[in-house]
Amino acid sequence: MKNGKRYEAAVKLVDNTKEYAPEEAIATVKKTATAKFDETVELHLRMGLDPRNSAHQVRVLPFCRMA
Repeated sequence: MKNGKRYEAAVKLVDNTKEYAPEEAIATVKKTATAKFDETVELHLRMGLDPRNSAHQVRVLPFCRMA
């Protein structure tokens, strides 16, 4: 399956072997954004917490807009 021109251009800007710092990752996401609407980014963290332990509760904001 062939990918589009925008996708091919965005892939050239990202290095899959590199671990990005949060600031650099956000800048890269903004640079590669090509949609005509606000795009969504998912963040997956492996924190090694035990959900059965009440001291290991994680609270997050459900929405955060970084303009």
